[in-house]
Amino acid sequence: MDTIQLHNVLPQVFAGRTGLVSDVWLTDVEFRRGTAYLVAAESGRGKSSFCAYVYGYRKDYSGSITFDGQSVASLGINEWAEVRRRRIAYLPQEMRLFPVLTARENVELKNRLTGYHTDAEIRTMFERLGIADKLDSSVAKLSIGQQQRVALIRTLCQPADFYLLDEPVSHLDAANNRTVAEMVMEEARRQGAGVIATSVGNNLDITVGEVLNL
Repeated sequence: MDTIQLHNVLPQVFAGRTGLVSDVWLTDVEFRRGTAYLVAAESGRGKSSFCAYVYGYRKDYSGSITFDGQSVASLGINEWAEVRRRRIAYLPQEMRLFPVLTARENVELKNRLTGYHTDAEIRTMFERLGIADKLDSSVAKLSIGQQQRVALIRTLCQPADFYLLDEPVSHLDAANNRTVAEMVMEEARRQGAGVIATSVGNNLDITVGEVLNL
């Protein structure tokens, strides 16, 4: 997948709203593989909705979304499964970890599907993010910041043309932000992938090619 395009997309809840000024809604916008983007927004402007639309989790919008010119409305279940397994790696704001499972088990659930990283590589990612001692702790016992790092590692456990990251460092300090940014960009460069990160203020510490304001 080389491009993701939004054509005149607008969340249904915004229908009829006047004075809407946006670089994303009600316009044509293209995200290109190999480029990093920041989608900046105030709360309530629809950044998580934007991510859910691109990932196919929600369809409550007007307009259209295309992948390499193909409408996502034409994708079947198997095609969406392939997109989510091989094309778009998504880190949702709510993280969607399983609290009764350990940090290691949460990551392994994804990695078993993809076979993308070795056990040693996964452990190294935990070490880089300062949570190697939490590998066998249940997620329910981790802080929100620790959970966010686990979720980031899980996101990196698959091949991808685009990394779609919804507020990926909202609960992290500057040092962990830098480490997360390094890991994301290392993987993006390795695969020639694009990065689309959203933020309401605490931006992922990467150099972006374009900033889009919701």
